[in-house]
Amino acid sequence: MGGDMFLRQFEYLVAVVEEAHFGRAAHRCNVTQPSLSIGIKQLEAELGVPIFRRGRGKRFAGLTAEGHNVAQWARKIIANCDYMRDEVAAMQMNLHGRLRMGAMPSMSPILPLLLQRVREEHPKIVMDVQFLGNEAMKTGLNNFSLDAALTYFDQSVFGHRNSLKIYSEKLSLLVPDCEQFKGRTQITWREAAELPLAMLRSGMHERGYVDGIFKSIGKEPQVRVESESILHLILQAQFADFCTIIPSHFSYMPGLHRSTRSLELVEPEVSQDVALFWEEGEIMSPMTSTLVEAVKKLHKLGGLDLHLDRAYRSEFAFERLLEGKSPVSLELPTN
Repeated sequence: MGGDMFLRQFEYLVAVVEEAHFGRAAHRCNVTQPSLSIGIKQLEAELGVPIFRRGRGKRFAGLTAEGHNVAQWARKIIANCDYMRDEVAAMQMNLHGRLRMGAMPSMSPILPLLLQRVREEHPKIVMDVQFLGNEAMKTGLNNFSLDAALTYFDQSVFGHRNSLKIYSEKLSLLVPDCEQFKGRTQITWREAAELPLAMLRSGMHERGYVDGIFKSIGKEPQVRVESESILHLILQAQFADFCTIIPSHFSYMPGLHRSTRSLELVEPEVSQDVALFWEEGEIMSPMTSTLVEAVKKLHKLGGLDLHLDRAYRSEFAFERLLEGKSPVSLELPTN
């Protein structure tokens, strides 16, 4: 059997598994359904095992135990072939294709800092960013549909995958710019619990984290609005006199909306580490490698945490960060 044909049959297999339908898989692979079925039967004959359970008629009935194993290897082989092509293209300074990245919505303002550095080195890459939950990102890394994931550092979800810390996320309370909060720069979690709050929906990681903080101080937040959109919650603070909890970097990336103020949440002061995750293995995809190198360059400039602290106090410092420079007043460590 030729190598190209074998790879094509793996692509047929993965398409059927992901579409759970032979007809849709054939359409996705730009072949007729009989051609796809013949290719999969040839693959089963070559390997000597049944891959799909045979149901009534020609409907998809799931994978056999051997089929699950073959499908995982098929994904890995297809991914490694793509990595090989990308690496050859990178050697010719012609890396192109899609950088597929999963991220949590709260990290959207940070992404330009990373992706801009990738674009500077490889302008032909298309940035494909999906805002997903942790489980969806874990699945994406497992089946090679994502090159990397930017999310909270949680080994209970992501296990011992390759990872690299990006920054620590702190929290602030976004409030209406009114007399009630005039002159204030901080607010306690106990005070925040008594205010009418617009919050992310229950079940989202960020909401669970915040609920845990309120529970730790014995308070029940006064939730009046729920949404999966941080932007919607910000607009509730701007136009409807609600308060909402935001990552502190939202104060300057993208910046506060008119008629709102940001107060640092204290007592307790908390933070979550955010990291870049990618799949384990001896081979790192060129797309993932570009991201890892971008993070390492930021670390050489002093680390994103220091830059974000400076940016919080100085718009000029933030502009220099976007340009890939260290703020002029920042003394980098010598060791």
